[in-house]
Amino acid sequence: MVRWGRTTLIEFTGLLAAAVGVYFSMFGGWVMKQDFIGEIPSSLLQLNTIFLSILIEAVPFVLIGVLIAGVIQIFVTEQHIQKWIPKNKFLAVTMSCVIGACFPACECGIVPIVRRLVAKGVPIYAGVGFLLTGPLINPIVIFSTYMAFGNDLKMAGMRMIVGFAAALIISLVVSLFYKKSQLKETRDEPMKAMNEKAAFSVRCWDMLKHSIDEFFDMGKYLIIGAFFAAFMQTYISTQTLLQVGEGLISSTLVMMALAFILSLCSEADAFIGASFRHVFPEYSILAFLIYGPMIDLKNTLMLLSAFKMKFVLQLVMLITIVVFICISILDWL
Repeated sequence: MVRWGRTTLIEFTGLLAAAVGVYFSMFGGWVMKQDFIGEIPSSLLQLNTIFLSILIEAVPFVLIGVLIAGVIQIFVTEQHIQKWIPKNKFLAVTMSCVIGACFPACECGIVPIVRRLVAKGVPIYAGVGFLLTGPLINPIVIFSTYMAFGNDLKMAGMRMIVGFAAALIISLVVSLFYKKSQLKETRDEPMKAMNEKAAFSVRCWDMLKHSIDEFFDMGKYLIIGAFFAAFMQTYISTQTLLQVGEGLISSTLVMMALAFILSLCSEADAFIGASFRHVFPEYSILAFLIYGPMIDLKNTLMLLSAFKMKFVLQLVMLITIVVFICISILDWL
């Protein structure tokens, strides 16, 4: 108990000190000299604004995710997982995609949940299905897409159908090549055996402790990812990418690159995508709406914190190829 509190305090203090140090290293000199406030480069102010907006968007969902991960760690046993997950790979992948489609989560908040599920015995391919469909086609995302495109069911329906098909294909491909969990080596959790027989109040307290640990573990990668996403949004000219996007192939690749760089919350990305309707073809915008929730910059860093680098990089490549092929086939049809 004392050890856990000391570790948490050290991690929190270190994270806070790092955040304060970065902030004041960038802005402290100017803040202390109010007469020179006008000399702050506008690009730094923009970077600061984008960075904070990404964090404000993502943190609530990460908190929800780590709480659910805590519940899974303490109250869900490996025996429960074995009963719920079908032995057949196709059925397991289909079930995980269906559950993910009904589960309101963003691409950041779902990472700790998937990590905990895989650690508990969920096959990696089923975890990937849940990881991809959760942020992409849950009810909140589909409704926001419907509203963003002027109460038009077409784009929302295509996002749901094509996104589900892409997630299913990706998960099945993963099932062919990966048998093990692909999780990074982590320290053993000695309280697991005790929690199974402990009182309910004790288990609830353990759940909260685990959620706090999970939050600080995921939070530092979220901060780094949010900073890189803000940096790229600030210093990479979107107009340059737009000029490259002529034709379906190039425009689709550009919109997928934008989805990766912008790292938008999946509950709000449809409104950004709708703003490109007069610039890019419809299917390129669909690629933006499908690719971004599956994988983006900050989500990639969070995945790297939980899973092996080789697996994450190959997963990013697989998602990119499958989404691009799906969009190309849809246009051809």
